[in-house]
Amino acid sequence: MATSSSKQNDKNLTSQPSSAGRPPQAVKFSRRTPSGRITNLSRDDDLDMTNEYSGQNDYANYTVMMPPTPDNQPAGPSSSSDNKPDGPGSYTTSRLGSEKQQRSGGGGGGGNTGSKLERRMSIMKSSNKSMLLRSQTQDFDHNRWLFETKGTYGIGNAYFSEEDAYGPDNTGLSMQDFMDKPWKPLTRKIGVPSKILSPYRLLIVIRMVILAFFLTWRVKNPNQDAIWLWAISIVCEIWFAFSWLLDILPKLNPINRSTDLVALREKFEKPSPSNPTGRSDLPGVDIFVSTADPEKEPPLVTANTILSILAADYPVEKLTGYISDDGGAILTFEAMAEAVRFAEVWVPFCRKHNIEPRNPDSYFNLKTDKTKNKKRPDFVKDRRWMKREYDEFKVRINGLPEVIRKRSESYNKKEERKQKTIAKEKNDGELPKDMEYQKATWMADGTHWPGTWLDPAADHKKGDHAGILQIMSKVPESDPVMGHQDEKKLDFTGVDIRIPMFAYVSREKRPGYDHNKKAGAMNAMVRASAILSNGPFILNLDCDHYIYNSLAMREGMCFMMDRGGDRICYIQFPQRFEGIDPSDRYANHNFVFFDGSMRALDGLQGPVYVGTGCMFRRYALYGFLPPRANEYTGVFGQVKEKVPEFHGQSDDDPETQPLNAHPDLDMPKKFGNSAMFNESISVAEFQGRPLADHISVKNGRPPGALLVPRPPLDAPTVAEAVAVISCWFEDNTDWGDKVGWIYGSVTEDVVTGYRMHNRGWRSVYCITKRDAFRGTAPINLTDRLHQVLRWATGSVEIFFSKNNAFLATRRLKFLQRIAYLNVGIYPFTSFFLVTYCFLPALSLISGHFIVSSLNIAFLSYLLVITITLTLLSLLEVKWSGIGLEDWWRNEQFWVIGGTSAHFAAVLQGLLKVLAGIEISFTLTSKSAGEDEDDVYADLYMVKWTSLFIMPLAIIMSNFVAIVIGISRTIYSVIPQWGKLIGGSFFSFWVLAHMYPFIKGLLGRRGRVPTIVYVWAGLISITVSLLWVSIDPPTDSSSSSGSA
Repeated sequence: MATSSSKQNDKNLTSQPSSAGRPPQAVKFSRRTPSGRITNLSRDDDLDMTNEYSGQNDYANYTVMMPPTPDNQPAGPSSSSDNKPDGPGSYTTSRLGSEKQQRSGGGGGGGNTGSKLERRMSIMKSSNKSMLLRSQTQDFDHNRWLFETKGTYGIGNAYFSEEDAYGPDNTGLSMQDFMDKPWKPLTRKIGVPSKILSPYRLLIVIRMVILAFFLTWRVKNPNQDAIWLWAISIVCEIWFAFSWLLDILPKLNPINRSTDLVALREKFEKPSPSNPTGRSDLPGVDIFVSTADPEKEPPLVTANTILSILAADYPVEKLTGYISDDGGAILTFEAMAEAVRFAEVWVPFCRKHNIEPRNPDSYFNLKTDKTKNKKRPDFVKDRRWMKREYDEFKVRINGLPEVIRKRSESYNKKEERKQKTIAKEKNDGELPKDMEYQKATWMADGTHWPGTWLDPAADHKKGDHAGILQIMSKVPESDPVMGHQDEKKLDFTGVDIRIPMFAYVSREKRPGYDHNKKAGAMNAMVRASAILSNGPFILNLDCDHYIYNSLAMREGMCFMMDRGGDRICYIQFPQRFEGIDPSDRYANHNFVFFDGSMRALDGLQGPVYVGTGCMFRRYALYGFLPPRANEYTGVFGQVKEKVPEFHGQSDDDPETQPLNAHPDLDMPKKFGNSAMFNESISVAEFQGRPLADHISVKNGRPPGALLVPRPPLDAPTVAEAVAVISCWFEDNTDWGDKVGWIYGSVTEDVVTGYRMHNRGWRSVYCITKRDAFRGTAPINLTDRLHQVLRWATGSVEIFFSKNNAFLATRRLKFLQRIAYLNVGIYPFTSFFLVTYCFLPALSLISGHFIVSSLNIAFLSYLLVITITLTLLSLLEVKWSGIGLEDWWRNEQFWVIGGTSAHFAAVLQGLLKVLAGIEISFTLTSKSAGEDEDDVYADLYMVKWTSLFIMPLAIIMSNFVAIVIGISRTIYSVIPQWGKLIGGSFFSFWVLAHMYPFIKGLLGRRGRVPTIVYVWAGLISITVSLLWVSIDPPTDSSSSSGSA
């Protein structure tokens, strides 16, 4: 009888109902035999041993060891029980406790209720799925008691009853939903070790103090023999110290982050009561790829980017790809159609064999072993077949221009014959002499291409064509569609063969309308995607940046869906590049910025938006305030205050004031007259919320809210999407001013990110173990300088606009404000840098130096400043993970770019601000990888540009000055070696930084264009003669003779 009772009680302990998404809890009773073997005393042996809920917070299964005593004997096989639980309020005891109560209480007596064993076993009132028992070590687990007993005081020291509901608007989430399984965060913030960060911060303070003392000493000790040289140098040094402060202060708090993809899958894609089928509850993602010119951005490169997007490891029904063709080229259109057709076999192939990367061109060009970690026996055969298919796909893409041309010629000839026949009928068999024939561009279905024609005509040229929207891949089924074996294709049995929806978009352009370059194209795509798919998150990629890590979007989603993720406006991924020369001559990788500065900004309010590889929250792009925004007051922004929920517009500049927090207020004036678009805003905001699966999650949505299948697109929906990409739609709206990508700057990316931070949003920097995205960068010196010129010009525009951080709101943190100030100010350093690079040459030519003599004070200051800078650089290299060579390359290109592109950018910016001269830039050509014999052919190509003039003048001036200085010192009666050493040291410092520039000009064969020498020589001679005329050198020999 006692045995059967124990079995029934054992059943009561181990078969409590399961909670959402978690295996049933079980208490396993066992004892240790004399031989050391553990014998199970529980009836339920089928415990879930998977690692899905593994970790220190896993309480799904545990074992209570029963010491062998006379009262603790193994249960017999034929036991039954008459004991039944009394309901949720009953007292549940251990198996042994039940036996003792039955034996002692059978005759109505009290029995020995105070025995040792009963005191050792915990008895508690339980309302949850399992009860608390002692472990082998007899330690009381307070953590379990807090979350598994009815007397729960673990959350805010408040009592919650079973009837209490949690969540906004009573979503039906009870406390047991939070207590039944351990809550796992999706991300973790990892600080830099204090042994690195503390000395780094201390050295910054020390160097600031030393610079203050040094500059004070320099001001108090002028060089009376060359007062102008001293004045110029001291002004430059003060600016350099100020510029260094702007750069170093935002680096005081660098951090690292990590994500938990396993927890993301458990939370959003595992079966649970709210999601019985295990369908994905992740929010949708719309991916934007932008292109403008198929000649400079080869369609094959863009097609590979699209293929990597369609094959990404994200729920197919939640992913939508868009390409914005701002040139309206039929070549891009038909290349995308070919890419979608090829994706029907490429995407299932990637899923079947877990291919990485999923850009076919990059994958087939990998130098590593393709069979590594591949276990399926048909992999080699499948890969060989796919490689042949891809080669044929490339041939089709490369042949598209000829196919389009021949097709258009054929249709045009037919149209010409028709027109001639009609004209003859109208003119009695004679053709008019002035008859003209229109040479149209034709599509494969025999209709005119509505975009730009090969032979431009009215309504069919760049800047003047209709809007085009084509759904190239329809909305996929909500459930997986498994493939089958096909003799002509691969065996996709058991593989999901669906591909995501994909659309081609080319906005309408007409004369008289400002198209606002890339920013306008992105805003048109935001509106069209809101109508077609309305993914609450938007991933922005350039046409040459492809998905290198198929899990990249899941990594970003960990931050958006984690606690507090509703306050994140975007996730910026670092830019990584392929095709860079091994020495990285022109610092194309830019590791100092992407691994140093951006990581440091992540410890403040977040990294800046750099134009690609960024996942946006759609609601933040619409210009709304973040939930629970803060304002920072005080001298250094150290006082944090909560922004009222309904913040008015009375305190701030109306031009920078964000939209009102009410989504339904004055929608047409802000967003345009599309009712369908306006209705999509609140839907995107709700779907972008994190799950309300924990008491600490605020502004969350209930689990299972995004399981509804997407409806197929219908004609009215597509027509509305075409309407919102028309050229007139943005008239009298806030698009480009407060909504979407911001207009008015060639660096619209930085301005757009700044506006979001200025409203109180924060961003996150996501560095993945495997690069999230990879792209190409210009390795040619001329292309690289023009790229830097565009960035610097945009910064000058920011400085002279209302987006200057001086005018920021109080929602921008103090150090974040400093970082944005540096973004607008750094190009102006070029004036002082150019001047300072000429100073060594002027010193050697004139025979003077910036100080009167190289005394101990000057040398000591110089030594300490150099040592502190070196130590700071070493510590920065340590916490950022970059290499010393990368740091040195960055220093070299800072001087090269500062004396060329930055200098020209300031001049262009001033012309635009003062004279209203607009600045135009050409697209940077993307390499299609056609020159397989020499992948670095562009590196050695010398293309003349006016940006070469100033660096060449600096180089030649310093070379000539060194020769003059050495000659004067050697042949003088009283050689002044100190001045020669000082001037020569600084000249060699300048030339060492210019070495990559010199090497780039030499090209492959060491040839430099003659015009380079002519311009550089003229400027060098002019500067030298000008200085000599202002301050002629002293004749040391005559002075010594007279003495």
